[in-house]
Amino acid sequence: MNALRNEPLDWSWRKWWTVILVVFAVHLGLAYALSERQPLAPPPVIAAPMLRVVSEPNELLALNDATLFALPHPRSFAAPAWLSTPKVDFPVFRWREPERMLDQPRTEPLGDTFRQFMQTNTFVRFELETLPAPRLPRTETPPGLSLAGRSELLIQGALANRRLLNPPELPSWPATDLLTNTVVQLRVTATGNVFTFALLPPGSGSAAADQFALNATRSARFTPLPQTGNPLASPAANLTEGTLVFVWHTIPPPATNAPAATP
Repeated sequence: MNALRNEPLDWSWRKWWTVILVVFAVHLGLAYALSERQPLAPPPVIAAPMLRVVSEPNELLALNDATLFALPHPRSFAAPAWLSTPKVDFPVFRWREPERMLDQPRTEPLGDTFRQFMQTNTFVRFELETLPAPRLPRTETPPGLSLAGRSELLIQGALANRRLLNPPELPSWPATDLLTNTVVQLRVTATGNVFTFALLPPGSGSAAADQFALNATRSARFTPLPQTGNPLASPAANLTEGTLVFVWHTIPPPATNAPAATP
């Protein structure tokens, strides 16, 4: 008996659809039976505004106008002052007296009063208070620009205390733009000869100018130092370090005739 009670009910699809349709029909019947089938009546209108057309002016309706005292109204108490402006006729002014010239018997006394006033009154000299001229700071030429009409050579470092015996003749280089300085670092022996030298980057921007600076540095001779110590010592024993700064002067490049463009 227990095995029969635990077995599930095996309903077919037809039975399921029959139960669903019956339940749906019961719902429809209850909704139809319990609903009211009377027509809806519109609610009554209470205190609705009414519009009436009056053929002739009515004084009672004019008194009920809400804008009678708030806005200009042709029937308000100030209507004559606001809406009807009286016309004012201004009289025309006309000058009717004939022109008369002032009598001037002679022109000699003109300016006598002013001349007499200037002769009998002296005025204190008026001077403006001026400040002394300001002292302008001394401007120095930037190291990357030569304002002179030729190129220059500057000696810097410890080597500036030794005089250059053979200063080179520095030319001006043709260029479309200014050239920067060519800086060469060197070491000079006690006898005044150049021991080592090297070009410091980035150079002047002109390969010819940098090569000229290197050639001039190679052949430079400085004043020798006084003999001290062992004369047979190595030349690298007493070296003086410094830099040679070549400040180049540029000139416009020569004009060249460009070939005509072929059609």
